[in-house]
Amino acid sequence: MKKIFEAYKVINILSLDVAVGAMICSSFFARLTNVKILPQGLISLGLTVWIIYTADHLLDAMKLKHDASTERHRFHQQHFKLLSMVLISAILLDAIQIYFIRSMVFVSGLELAFLVGVYFLIQRQIGFLKELLGTLLYTGGVLLIPYSLNSQWNLQIILLIVQFGIIVWINLLLFSWIDKPRDEKDKHRSFATIFGSRFTKTILLFLFVVVSAFVVIQLVLFLQGAKATGILTLMAVVLLIIFLKKDYFEKEDRYRLLGDAVFLLPIIYLFLTK
Repeated sequence: MKKIFEAYKVINILSLDVAVGAMICSSFFARLTNVKILPQGLISLGLTVWIIYTADHLLDAMKLKHDASTERHRFHQQHFKLLSMVLISAILLDAIQIYFIRSMVFVSGLELAFLVGVYFLIQRQIGFLKELLGTLLYTGGVLLIPYSLNSQWNLQIILLIVQFGIIVWINLLLFSWIDKPRDEKDKHRSFATIFGSRFTKTILLFLFVVVSAFVVIQLVLFLQGAKATGILTLMAVVLLIIFLKKDYFEKEDRYRLLGDAVFLLPIIYLFLTK
């Protein structure tokens, strides 16, 4: 069991689970909107998400003049050259892969790529919006293929998307809240380092209440969509457990392992609706 835990920890440090989670969540919304995603589209999405996360971590590691306080950034410091070469290879592979995706997806991808570029340029100056901007970009990436191929979404889908976006935001704010002492030591700006732990905790509580309200609304209006609502509710519950048991999950970065793993949960829906 310990070996499995250590292996997954490396996968998490490398953001591979985040990339796979984005692919699964995109497939989840594609199923809901009756869109068929081709393998090359999913691969391109996974590569792009991994590239963004890895580039962000390498930039953070590069700016530090001392050993990073977090294991993730220390890993990127220690293996900076190797990861940089892998990153360049992934960018080249993604550029080749993009050639094979559908034109509508390609155009939407270019628009999102522009926003990602803007994000990298301004995120250091507006640290208090880092988590919100990250939420919008991640959610946009997940929805890129389903929206490109079918933009006629009903109220139920829109409510599920909003709920998903709030869950992503909770995830990022939760990490910011727990990471606050280490972020302050490494001089990384985040919502929690700017506004403090107490206010961040209050915002998290508010967002959990909002998610709960969305669950009730969806079950009342769209009982036939209970499976999809149930999956998103399960994701929120896992994050709530981390929030309530902060001291336990803070040890050995358990919060990050479980918090990132929640985006793998929609695979349950994909199996249930084959």
